[in-house]
Amino acid sequence: MFPLADRDLLALDDLPPDQLIAILERAVELARLWTARRMPQSLAGRRLALVVNDGGWRNTSAFDLGIQAMGGLCVQAPLRLDQREAVADLGAYLDNWFDAVVCRAPALSTLRALADAAVAPVINARTRQNHPCEVLGDLAWYAQRHGGIGGITVAVLAPEANILGSWVEAAAVLPLQVIQVYPERWHLRGAGRHAAFRATADLAALQEAQIIVTDCWPEGVAAGDDTLLRYQVSASLLARLRPDTEFLPCPPVTRGQEVTADAMQHPSCRAVPAKAFLLHAQNALLEWAFGRF
Repeated sequence: MFPLADRDLLALDDLPPDQLIAILERAVELARLWTARRMPQSLAGRRLALVVNDGGWRNTSAFDLGIQAMGGLCVQAPLRLDQREAVADLGAYLDNWFDAVVCRAPALSTLRALADAAVAPVINARTRQNHPCEVLGDLAWYAQRHGGIGGITVAVLAPEANILGSWVEAAAVLPLQVIQVYPERWHLRGAGRHAAFRATADLAALQEAQIIVTDCWPEGVAAGDDTLLRYQVSASLLARLRPDTEFLPCPPVTRGQEVTADAMQHPSCRAVPAKAFLLHAQNALLEWAFGRF
């Protein structure tokens, strides 16, 4: 077991595979307990700071709800890591009052600095480079539905950004492959160092995937841009893929850009049930951070 002080989750590839698999398995178990309204009080007596001030609501609400459902106390702290207080000072002040910190930051390096400064575990709720909880939730849902994740291929129709970043982190340590299917202009830089990842502009690669993921278009691209419209997911595209394909568009979904309206109605679109597992994966992650398994 890691000492409690080292139980940060900043990037998926910071953890060994067995720890990530244990978190996914626990998320599946917690999903059952959630449905039965029998949540364990595994955070009883724990005080957590929620440092999220960018307007997002899914992660934030799921963390707040999950902490309370497991008996903990959650306080939304209206601070930012990119303002005048030194990150090292903030880490020490947070340690005065809190047993763990759930935090968003513009840069992963800033979160790492906070984790270095704080004794309390620091959980990454999103940076511009990665979004580990979102990917953990999708994987936990897939594991629940299919009995595991071993040997799957994930196709990510997205530019270099935080969703793709955490899928590549997952591929570095878990038994899965990731393919970025997108115009070369937006391919992940330095991708060659990841053996379980490749990037291509060829849409035929979608035929290899059990999971299709989308993310928002890059900023500054017009809605009618022909370059990206080729990579738009539609119901007709999904109908041509393998029958076991699970389509998991990442919210917020922009109909008319990365997806069409009919794609969201296609039987392979599992966005709603998959995103329910964001709560369960985050709950499992918090239990892990406090050494519950």
